[in-house]
Amino acid sequence: MGYRVAVVGATGAVGREILRILAERNFPVDEIAALASARSTGREVSFGEKVIKIQNLETFDFTGWDIALFSPGGAVSAKYAPKAAAAKCLVVDNTSHFRMEPGIPLVVPEVNASALKKARRGIIANPNCSTAQMMVVLKPLHELFGIERVVVSTYQAVSGAGKSGMDELFSQTKGSFVNDAPTVAQFTKQIAFNVIPHIDRFMDDGATKEEWKMAVETRKILDPDIKVLATCVRVPVFIGHSEAISIECRKPIDLAKARNALRNAPGVILRDEREDGGYVTPVECVGEDDTYVSRLRIDPTVENGLAFWCVSDNLRKGAALNAVQIAESLDEQKLIGKDSILWQPAPKPE
Repeated sequence: MGYRVAVVGATGAVGREILRILAERNFPVDEIAALASARSTGREVSFGEKVIKIQNLETFDFTGWDIALFSPGGAVSAKYAPKAAAAKCLVVDNTSHFRMEPGIPLVVPEVNASALKKARRGIIANPNCSTAQMMVVLKPLHELFGIERVVVSTYQAVSGAGKSGMDELFSQTKGSFVNDAPTVAQFTKQIAFNVIPHIDRFMDDGATKEEWKMAVETRKILDPDIKVLATCVRVPVFIGHSEAISIECRKPIDLAKARNALRNAPGVILRDEREDGGYVTPVECVGEDDTYVSRLRIDPTVENGLAFWCVSDNLRKGAALNAVQIAESLDEQKLIGKDSILWQPAPKPE
């Protein structure tokens, strides 16, 4: 049996990727709806071999639809996701709006798929792109060694800022060859041939909200006691986030056991050859589902320390793929549909 599936924000980079991945992975779809704002109504997008027309989100009725994958921006999700859930259409939301709300699971399926059964409000949140790829790598290491502290520096692609971010990198790069002054709009400084240690707004303690997200989301998904220090940097790469991560653990690090755990971890590929080119870079992970780990080594500066490098396609595992994997896990656990336990009153505590 297939489902009636809506994709909200279908004209954006992540929305288009969601449609592509749903078709690639043969998610059981009986009917698909591609939704966006009124100004996009009537435009066409691809779903596998089909071409479908964009429908107006503002007038769309979610009644009778089984699941909606949202990626339209936080303000739009805040307005329409509860409307979809009220119509008993399960929502998987890719924005930051619902992530830290109590009663809304924040899910990376390889890490905490069991949390989906707690989605009693009918909404499941997709984590931040930089958090998602880190979680699939930290999970097997946490199970082995008990992670206490994480220090992570990110090197985030401009596609994390959407199509406008990619367009700005392209135009600035092109303009540099003809001596055009760079136009800065999407980012706070020139991004072409530069790096910018600033993603999202600054908070009172000097961290940016992107850095705060990585810390609080890690604790919600993996372990509430893990300490996280993040430094998030935008780099002139179109697709593919990179992260340099160091962890401190309760138990001594056994490098052979760490390698074996990562080799067997779902969603992770270990490529760690100590030679020229024996590591994975962002350009090599584009279009790939897995998160790649390289440069695995003992950190001798702290007790029980391990350091490594990881890269992932931020439009896939960081966003669209994770959302589709959540839908697949909901299907596997029989949580989609009018008779799902998610629509039943939550059991009262004894």
